[in-house]
Amino acid sequence: MSAPLLRITGLRKAFGAVVACDGIDLDVAEGEVHALIGPNDAGKTTLIGQLAGEIRPDSGRIVFRGRDVTPLPAHTRAARGLARSFQITSVLPGMSALDNVALAVQAHAGHSFRFWRPAGDETAVREPAHAALDRVGLALRATVPAAMLAHGEQRQLEIAMALASQPRLVLLDEPTAGIGAEESARMVTLLESLRGDVTMLLVEHDMDAVFALAERITVLVSGRVIASDTPEAIRGDTEVRCAYLGEEDA
Repeated sequence: MSAPLLRITGLRKAFGAVVACDGIDLDVAEGEVHALIGPNDAGKTTLIGQLAGEIRPDSGRIVFRGRDVTPLPAHTRAARGLARSFQITSVLPGMSALDNVALAVQAHAGHSFRFWRPAGDETAVREPAHAALDRVGLALRATVPAAMLAHGEQRQLEIAMALASQPRLVLLDEPTAGIGAEESARMVTLLESLRGDVTMLLVEHDMDAVFALAERITVLVSGRVIASDTPEAIRGDTEVRCAYLGEEDA
């Protein structure tokens, strides 16, 4: 069996007396959609922050594409193919959808020092930016300021910005947060369309989205992994049902 694209071993992070991640072990295989679920304060967002390089773990290792990236900063991990979206929308509202994605292309190419130039005017960044917008269904909204996009469209724009760096793994932190049922269904369809082209680690509270998308699910409770298995096995896991899915044994 080939080595996983991402391997996490013994990852621990505490904030004072609060242990957010308590010895987490987790593998994510190349090409899979792997969901990370758990109640509030389970440590999910802290884990994503550590994987992205925004939070330094107290101990443990993060191996991505066969290399230990634990000490590396976020921009270096991004350059190696690790991208993320955020729980709270992080687009630049005063810029067009195209310019938001073009800046992501520009930054990935190592030209972030040209931030204040209109990135959308340069062919080298405009063409891949248009391609990313087309991939997420926003090709006809390219010139619209991000602030004028619906919230669900802003979520789609974030995905386009992540795809602009041509990542091997995308960390998705609550992609359906704050959007309605119709927009959520569109987001699920979008993520399904990316299956096999990019590996995804998905943090999500919407269980319908999780079970529609995930090939494997890992459950965190109080900073610890209590189960990691197929969706069918997770549905039938008594500990998971009691701790998170809100069901009691009959």
